[in-house]
Amino acid sequence: MLNKNFWEKNLSQFNIKEWEALCDRCGKCCLIKLEDEDTSDIYYTNVSCKLLCVKTANCNNYQKRKEIVKDCVSLNYQNVEKLKWMPKTCSYRLKHEGKELPTWHYLIAGNYDQMIKQKKCVRNRVTNEKDVDIKNIKKHIIDGENI
Repeated sequence: MLNKNFWEKNLSQFNIKEWEALCDRCGKCCLIKLEDEDTSDIYYTNVSCKLLCVKTANCNNYQKRKEIVKDCVSLNYQNVEKLKWMPKTCSYRLKHEGKELPTWHYLIAGNYDQMIKQKKCVRNRVTNEKDVDIKNIKKHIIDGENI
C-alpha cells in the first residue's frame, strides 16, 4: 500500500513500491540517445530500446531488462543526478531538482489521460530499434525538448 502523497518525500526516503510508482511510464528514458564526444551534448532519437513496446511505452521484460540490454540503467536516488540524459519531464529528475510533479502526472491527475493527451509519453510516437537500421541512427535525431 502506498502512503498518500508519498511523492512529497525526499527521494532517498522512498521504499521500493513508492520508487516504482513515481515513474510516469512515459518511456522517454528508453529512447536511444547519442552523446557528442567533444561537447558531451545529448541527442535524443525517435528510436526506442528493443524491449520497449511502442504502443504502450512499457518495457516488455522489466524484471530482466538489465540481463537483456547490458547498458540499461537502473535508476536510483544516488545516480539520478549523474544521468544528465534523463528527460526534463522525468518525475525522478523533477523531484531531485526540488520541483513539483506536473499536473498531467498520473499521481496528480488520477489517470494517464492527460499525459497521453499532452503527448508527454512516447506511445505510438517512436520506432523500436528492431525496426531500424542502427547504422543510420543519426537520421532519427529529434528535438529533445519535444519528446
